[in-house]
Amino acid sequence: MNITIRQLKVFREVARQQSFTRAAKILFLTQPAVSMQIKQLEEVVGMPLFEKLGKQLSLTDAGEEIRLLSETILRQIDETQQNLEQLASGDQGKLHLAVATTVASVATRLMARFNSKYPALSLHFTVTNREGLIDLLENNETDIVIMGKPPEGLQIETQEFMANPLVVIAPPGHPLGNRQKSVGLNELFQYDFILREPSSGTRRAIERFLAAEGRSLTSSMEMNTNDAIKQSVTEGLGLGIVSIHTVTNELEQGSLQIIDATKFPLRRSWYLVQRKGRRLSPLSERFKAYIIEEAQGITPHL
Repeated sequence: MNITIRQLKVFREVARQQSFTRAAKILFLTQPAVSMQIKQLEEVVGMPLFEKLGKQLSLTDAGEEIRLLSETILRQIDETQQNLEQLASGDQGKLHLAVATTVASVATRLMARFNSKYPALSLHFTVTNREGLIDLLENNETDIVIMGKPPEGLQIETQEFMANPLVVIAPPGHPLGNRQKSVGLNELFQYDFILREPSSGTRRAIERFLAAEGRSLTSSMEMNTNDAIKQSVTEGLGLGIVSIHTVTNELEQGSLQIIDATKFPLRRSWYLVQRKGRRLSPLSERFKAYIIEEAQGITPHL
């Protein structure tokens, strides 16, 4: 059926008012214009939609079917219009966010706060290592990536937004803890370390630091998650070098401590990264602005 939205709107109002005259006034149309729209709709349907008994205007069976159709379609149009307005204003939309494992806990807190302000947000949240993030960027499969040092050789846009200091952690009571002076690198590197896997951003940062200092350290084992490193350090299997953001709870609980060591913390940053030319929704843009503002008060002071 070739029914127009205008015809459905006019029909719906006539059905509600049970009067061509009253419907015309509400729609700011003339009565002949309303009558013409109804006549055209009846021609499309092939049956009368109204019947008049005395002064009473009522729906025929066909009219009742069109009434149900008009209510459904026009309600969907209204809802779509509202959704489009929310999308344009940044109050509703989809966000594909991918983050490094190191920043996952911070990103989760920021996202929870943002989502409380914008509950209509539809979020696709991925936590992966550096290689996984680069794959997502290469294939343009995510809106925003939060990671450490951005990759080279990709058409990307980056924005530094948050400090990410790397600190040396040890279990409570470790001999290097509670020193009056910073522990020198010579003494520090006499101990075994538990490190992230070679492809991780944290491991790369440590290797760049060691190369710049002309030093090396002994790694007793490698872990592919920060939680595994923290647990291993807690059990006394070695020292660790992790982002301070990953150990805030353990520091408060006293299950880990930070070693005051020369050259530490290693100064790093987290970046917002996206493919150049990727169009973000207004809500995604609002999220970027939000976390840049909120991040300023998150990094612990060392």
